[in-house]
Amino acid sequence: MQNCYCGSGKPFANCCELYISGKEKAPTAEALMRSRYSAYCTQQADYLVATTHQSTRRYHNKKDILAWSKENSWIKLEIIAATENTVEFKAYFMDNRLKNHIHHEKSTFRKEGDSWFYVDGVFNEAIR
Repeated sequence: MQNCYCGSGKPFANCCELYISGKEKAPTAEALMRSRYSAYCTQQADYLVATTHQSTRRYHNKKDILAWSKENSWIKLEIIAATENTVEFKAYFMDNRLKNHIHHEKSTFRKEGDSWFYVDGVFNEAIR
């Protein structure tokens, strides 16, 4: 069984796949963030668009999301810190030229009803 891409140590089928498939809703902002990382690993652009908050969704193009998820090899996810509605993380990946990168972001999430949504993020050097 494939371990989950998010680094939880659980099988993918018993972790992020439950959220990506729509069988369950992510119970926390961190769970949603982890599932969104797994969605990049598995090229699930529909899920990434659907879990982006309506107020910022127009800035996220499904075609570009899919291209970025396919062009990179996703290595690992590291959670730095999490609060109720923020998650700071590092996503390690290798681009199509075999160059390693770290995407360091502090993301903001919003809960509406029983669903969490990604709103926006602050990247790299801006995080202090």
